[in-house]
Amino acid sequence: MKRNYKYSKHITGNKLGLALVSVMALAVTACTKNFDKYNTNPNSLSKSQSASIASTAFGPMEQAIYSNYQRAQNLSADGYSGYMQPGIAFGGDRNNLTYDMNDGWNTTGFNDQYTMVMSPVHAIATTTTIKQTNPEMWAVALLIQVEAMDRVTDRFGPIPYTKVATSLTTAPYDDQPTVYQTFFKQIDTAVTNLKAYIAANPGKTSLGASDYIYAGNYAEWLKFANSLRLRLAMRIVKIDPATAQTQAVEALNDAGGTLTTPTDDAAIAQTGGRENDLHQISGDWNNTNMSAAIESYMVGYNDPRLSVYFQPAQAGAGAYAGQFVGIRAGSLIGSSQSTYSNFANLNTTQTFLFSTPQLIMTAAEVWFLKAEAALRGWTAASVQSNYEAGIAASMNQWNVSIGSYLSDGTSTEANFTDPLNAVNNATALSTITIKWDNSATQEQMLERIITQKWLAIFPDGQEAWADYRRTGYPKLFPVANNFSGGTISTDVQVRRLPYPSTEYTNNGPAVNNAVKLLGGADNGGTRLWWDVNKANF
Repeated sequence: MKRNYKYSKHITGNKLGLALVSVMALAVTACTKNFDKYNTNPNSLSKSQSASIASTAFGPMEQAIYSNYQRAQNLSADGYSGYMQPGIAFGGDRNNLTYDMNDGWNTTGFNDQYTMVMSPVHAIATTTTIKQTNPEMWAVALLIQVEAMDRVTDRFGPIPYTKVATSLTTAPYDDQPTVYQTFFKQIDTAVTNLKAYIAANPGKTSLGASDYIYAGNYAEWLKFANSLRLRLAMRIVKIDPATAQTQAVEALNDAGGTLTTPTDDAAIAQTGGRENDLHQISGDWNNTNMSAAIESYMVGYNDPRLSVYFQPAQAGAGAYAGQFVGIRAGSLIGSSQSTYSNFANLNTTQTFLFSTPQLIMTAAEVWFLKAEAALRGWTAASVQSNYEAGIAASMNQWNVSIGSYLSDGTSTEANFTDPLNAVNNATALSTITIKWDNSATQEQMLERIITQKWLAIFPDGQEAWADYRRTGYPKLFPVANNFSGGTISTDVQVRRLPYPSTEYTNNGPAVNNAVKLLGGADNGGTRLWWDVNKANF
């Protein structure tokens, strides 16, 4: 595995709490070379000075949502979600994908969003006048932080959040109910601030090109805020259905709207020479390939997005060149690496280019969230209409013809055949079709919604893995080899990542308390708070 440290700042040798405090005063300086000119007395800055200096921190914070992508997401969530698998025998096939957890990889997915997102946000709050003079910019900072830190808590469980920087010796952890409650409150603040600014300054922006997602379009940020609220509301539906419904309805009823068309999609521009992570790990390094799971569904459904997402096996795959053949989760790559690594991989020649923006939320996802909300009786909207709008939005997003896809009531997931090793072959687990069926059970309707949502939100494995843990859909092949020593069930599959060993070394009392909050052993088999093992309806 190749490593890229250009955009990462690792915490090493100090307690996490102390490290966070120490970098916060420097965080905005790290994001903008001009900040040090004014940091002697930030309270004396004029409104324009405060805004213009702090604004240069926003783009780097947005890009840091995917910091160290390969280790933080691709070699865990992208695999666990059924999207991608490495054709490389990392660690002699003993790694996250075979449930022999790699502490070094997982440390990155824990630390980076603290040093590269939360620290700058805190610095903006404490060393500039932005919160008071430019509350609309503060709204965007909060939304970036929620988006980034939700990915952390949904990997690990309890995390330091509300009390970060309150102690010089520890970083206290919050349980997940507190983290989610805080997320919703921060979204409340963001929505209020954005509405006030939009009403008073129609069509204006104070961020502009410093914002790599929406270029300072606050109407789009308001749509994103409502959509993010809806996503997080649905995450907790099984553990706290009352709060989930309240938050979802608030998002759906807000006059600011939600992401509706692909022009609303939230994507991070790759500026300043930063390369799209998917292009790097697949196009440059050839470190990731198509998963057997997504092959089985897309081939079975004759999905027109197949050749947009992936390119067929390359010449190095020998007789399998030109075929869309994937790799089953947990396969032993071993001496067949030279062939497996040339199986179908990401389409980096047409779709995931060097400078392609990286998606964090799409209109298609939101339509499926609306479909599920309607299915649960939270709105009077048509479940079918929202479901079909989600599929149509995805096809539009990827610029493919929907054809007769919506009317296909016969195609189902295909069986999987590993052409190199028959032990990895797998029989299709799902019989769900594409065409909407009003006579289906609620559970079948949910499977249909989540399966198509999964196909639509590719390549966001983090969100797809969260949906899989929450709903059990789409039905995914279990890992072919499980080296967890019994801590993770092959059938139930992995539920979380263990805390980094550096936390036990440097922040021991706090992380030990976090394990108590987790309510189970600190391993990949323990369910998160919202991951409830009960029927969906």
